[in-house]
Amino acid sequence: MIVLKSEKEIRQMLEACRISAEALKVAGEAVEPGVSTWEIDRIARKYIESKGAKPTFLGYNGFPAAACISINDEVIHGIPDKSHIIRAGDIVSIDLGACINGFTGDNAATFACGDISAEAKRLIGTTEESLYIGIQKAVPGGRLGDVGSAIQKYCEERGYGVVREYTGHGVGAALHEDPAVPNYGTPGRGARLVPGMTIAIEPMINQGKASVKTLSNGWTVKTTDGKLSAHFEHTIAITSSGPLIMTKI
Repeated sequence: MIVLKSEKEIRQMLEACRISAEALKVAGEAVEPGVSTWEIDRIARKYIESKGAKPTFLGYNGFPAAACISINDEVIHGIPDKSHIIRAGDIVSIDLGACINGFTGDNAATFACGDISAEAKRLIGTTEESLYIGIQKAVPGGRLGDVGSAIQKYCEERGYGVVREYTGHGVGAALHEDPAVPNYGTPGRGARLVPGMTIAIEPMINQGKASVKTLSNGWTVKTTDGKLSAHFEHTIAITSSGPLIMTKI
């Protein structure tokens, strides 16, 4: 069931989204050669808690950290670890959320560690741009298929694989609400978009094949061909005047 939010509830949700966005920015600024993913998680958690919020991911279905931190061919759900050291040339995807006043914000971005390859820059740029292309389609009266197909078309035309096994989602009082928000689809199909819907749009785009695999830890998802992956996400609200990006600062 899709839970619609009132204008008051959306205003309340904006605080959680702002804290999430600020925490993501702080975490991204900490991406440097020699830093562990554990240290970045510590920084993100400390920031979220300093604002009186709770890290949404911590303990969610047993996840042991405040942020998912995934490097290079890791797509999503990387578990922070003291032994997982970031090196120059890596690309680092950070996904995190904050909960306050009964609402959650959720966002993600992929950051470059120092100088990265031209291919990695192109992947990051394409993935981020596809997010905004999808958001542009999130208008009242539209369909979820309009959002997903726009992301899919943009990325596949540039030779990238669009992950199918994981999607965006509704977000609000819970981290994951209905509906699922795929990064692929058919225009004019899927749930109709109406004011009051709050959703997380999050393209996960692979440099090579779209296929992925989950590691034995039960969390970390990697590309099957070992090629790079990038991930961007915003929480948005559908309003009568169009999409409102709530995790943009």
